[in-house]
Amino acid sequence: QVQLVESGGGLVQAGGSLRLSCAASGRTFSSYFMGWFRLAPGKEREFAASINWSGGNTYYADSVKGRFTISRDNAKNTLYLQMNSLKPEDTAVYFCAAGFGGTIMRSDAYVYWGQGTQVTVSS
Repeated sequence: QVQLVESGGGLVQAGGSLRLSCAASGRTFSSYFMGWFRLAPGKEREFAASINWSGGNTYYADSVKGRFTISRDNAKNTLYLQMNSLKPEDTAVYFCAAGFGGTIMRSDAYVYWGQGTQVTVSS
């Protein structure tokens, strides 16, 4: 089992950057496939990015590709999401999630979820 705690959200102007972190408890962080999802008001939860166990493979939604970078530090049990060139439509609560693989763009591929961190991008 793993517990996930996100941080790094906040208010930023369009074009700005934020770096989200997700701290994982436990000693098996490197066993999990990790992902970032987001939930905007009035919309369904949306896949943003994911990364495999070693960090060697990453996957992105088209909406964030080229602007967001997912990474992980297994020694620090931490997942990151670097977000650049932010747009108002990126405003959402961002969640990190841990799973064992499968259809990694689907939320049901993930077993453990954090509580989320709010990102607000002003125009």
